[in-house]
Order: sequence, then structure tokens, then C-alpha cells
Amino acid sequence: MKEVSLMNSSVSQKLMRHLHWIICVVAIVLVSFYWAVWASDRYVSHAHVVLESPQLASPELSFSSLLSGGGGANNADMLLLRDYLRSVDMLQYLVENANFREHYAHGGGDFFTRLSNEDAPLEELHDYYLKRVSVELDEYAGVLRIDVEAFNPKEAHLIANLLLERGEQHMNDMGRRLAEEQVKFLQQQVDQLQSAFEQTRQALVEYQNENGLVSPTGTVESLSGVVSTLEGQLASYKAQKTALSSFQSASSPEIVRINSQIAALEDQIEKEKQRLAAQSGNALNSVSSEYQRLQLQAKFAEESYSGALSALQSTQVEAARKLKQLSTLQSPTMPQYPEQPERLYNIIVFGVISLFIALIVNMLVLIIKDHRD
Repeated sequence: MKEVSLMNSSVSQKLMRHLHWIICVVAIVLVSFYWAVWASDRYVSHAHVVLESPQLASPELSFSSLLSGGGGANNADMLLLRDYLRSVDMLQYLVENANFREHYAHGGGDFFTRLSNEDAPLEELHDYYLKRVSVELDEYAGVLRIDVEAFNPKEAHLIANLLLERGEQHMNDMGRRLAEEQVKFLQQQVDQLQSAFEQTRQALVEYQNENGLVSPTGTVESLSGVVSTLEGQLASYKAQKTALSSFQSASSPEIVRINSQIAALEDQIEKEKQRLAAQSGNALNSVSSEYQRLQLQAKFAEESYSGALSALQSTQVEAARKLKQLSTLQSPTMPQYPEQPERLYNIIVFGVISLFIALIVNMLVLIIKDHRD
């Protein structure tokens, strides 16, 4: 009896000494059984797409664009698309159009891979969604890679197609809303500036009709030229009179003729100056100043209206460029065999990690034992 007791005690000590190895072996056996027998097959649909905009103008070639590759804006759009495909809104769309809850809760998955509760809260469902749908951006190639796992090929293919269709629609809706707001604002500005331009032009025409002058500024310049010419002639006749007075009397016919011409020129100059100073009760220079002010207002309104029209046309072109198209490099595949789980790979990886951990524990046990001894 004593020998049996000693034998049991010895066995117990050996078991305790090698408990970590026993746990390691049991874990490897259980996990291998799960991956080899129990784990459910999962089919994966793959899709590779790029997001493109219509090229309505030739792209500018510059040194900076060569260095950057010119894909910064496109990558930003791709990141926005990736974020939307991973969003709760996209999940809700799949719930409504692809029976997402029902398939992943009752589609044949094992305990660890299926959705544990068909009526799970949206936050929990979203976490599960991110485990089954992978959307990653290859920034170097500018390609969005989409992988969808499901428990049958048709569901995986359906979800991948819905992701592409809904994603393209969302990007177009987002760009269209922004463009429409910009166009609407600019159209209002164009209407206002057009009205202001027409008012200033009408005010200018009415002022011309009121004063009976097409161009008061031109009239002033013309009258100034006439006065200058007459004054030049007057100076010439006065010089002739001075020359004749040196050897002729004041009553001589030549002196009398020149005096008459001088008087006529002085009278004409006075009349022209009066015309320049006032016309119909208004000073012509004041009329010209007011006309210039109205003309500047009309010109400014015209330039503003022209600039707004150009901006509106540019925005309309930009609105067309904001329309996105998903160009498919690889359309969603119809899986022919289950890619997941990678049974042999998972068994080997788990076995290696378990043995490595058991080896570390064994070394720690030996170190502790040596210290005790």
C-alpha cells in the first residue's frame, strides 16, 4: 500500500514538473481539431478598383507633379471612398439589401466565426462587419482592394457588388451636392451683377440723353482744341498789328483790317469759352466729370459681371469633373473554393507559438529550480 502511494506521488510530481508541456500538447491538439474539422469554410470575393474623374482639360505637366505623381487628390478621394465602405451607413445598406444579419447569423458558420446574435446592437454588428469585409488602399498603385468573406460564394459576390455600386453612387452624390451649392451661389451672384451692370448702363445712357451729348469728355476736348487754335491765330494777328504799327498809321486800311480780325477772334474765343464753361445751365466740365464717374461705374460693373460669368462657367466644368467613376481592374469574383480559413497554416503557426511559449516556461522552471537548490 505504501509502495502504491509512493508511486502515485512520484507520478504526480512528474506531471506537475511537465504540466506546461502537457498544457501545450493539449492546446495544440484542440486547436488543430478546430482548424482541421470544426472551423467553417469561408468564401472570399475579391475586387480591385480605381476612382477616376473625366479629363475635361489636359493635365498640367510640372516638375512638382512629376515628383508627386499627380495622384494626391485621387488618393484623397480613394480614402474617402474607403472610409464610406467601412462605415455604419454602408453596413445598414447591406442589412437592408443583402440580408447581412440573417446570413452571418444562420448561414452555416461555426460558433467562433458566425454572428452570435442576429439582433445584435449596431455597434457590435459593425465590429463583426469589419472582420468580414476588408477595404484597403494601395497608395503606391492607387488601387482600392476589397475582400468580402461569406459562408457561401453567392453572398460574398453579392456584397462585393453592392459595395462597388453604392460606393460610386455615394461619391457622385457627395461631389454633386457640393458642385450644385457652388453653382447656385455663383448663379445668384451673376444675376445680381447683371442687374447692377444693366442699371449703370441705363444711367449712363439717360445722362447722355439728358445733356444731349454722346461723349461730354470728347466735347470738352474738342472745344479746348478750338480755343487753343483761335488763341494761336489771335496771337499771330496781334504780332502782325505790332509790325504794321511801326510804319503805318492807326487809320490805315491794313491796321483797320487787322483790328477787325483781332476783335472777331477775341469775340469767338469768348463764345467758345462760354460754351466750355456752361451749357444749358450746367458747366460742361461738371457734366464731363459726372459722365466719367458714371462711365467708371459701368465699366466696373461690366468687369465684375464678366468675372462672375467666367467663374460660373469654370465651376460648371468643375462640377462635371467631380463626377466619379469606379473603373474596375478586377470585378468581384465568384469564389470557386473556400480560401478561409487557412487550416494548415493556422495549425503550424499556433503549434510553433505554443511550443515556443512552453519552452520559455520550461526555462523559467529550470532557473527557479536551480536557485532553490
